[in-house]
Amino acid sequence: MERYDPLVSPAREEWLDLDEAERIGLITDFHRQARIRLPNVKVHAALHAVVENQVAMGDEIPVGKTLDRLMADGLDRHEAVHAIASVLSAHMMDVVGGRAGQGDPNVPYYAALERLTAESWRMS
Repeated sequence: MERYDPLVSPAREEWLDLDEAERIGLITDFHRQARIRLPNVKVHAALHAVVENQVAMGDEIPVGKTLDRLMADGLDRHEAVHAIASVLSAHMMDVVGGRAGQGDPNVPYYAALERLTAESWRMS
C-alpha cells in the first residue's frame, strides 16, 4: 500500500499486512498532504489506525457496521472514522481511568457505537 485515503476503505488484507508504524505513517502523510492542521498529528493518526484496524476485523466487532451506518446517514467516510474515533478515545479514557466497570471492557464501547449517530457526531 503506497497511499491512504480515508474516503476509500483500504483493502483489508493489504492494510493488515502493514505493520502499525507503516499504517500510522500513511495516515500522517495523508493529513500532511491534505494540509489538515491537527493539534497532535501522531495521536490523530494512531486513532485513525485503530479504527481502520477494527473495520478490517470485519463482522467480528461492530465497528464496520457502525461506519456503514454513519455513511448511510450522510457522513463521508473520513467523518465517520472521526466519529468512531471520538467514541473510542472516550472509551479509552474510561478504561484508563477505571470507569469502564466490571467485565468485558468492550461492552460499553460497543453500546456507545450503537448510540452514535451522524446527528450526534455533528452536534458534538
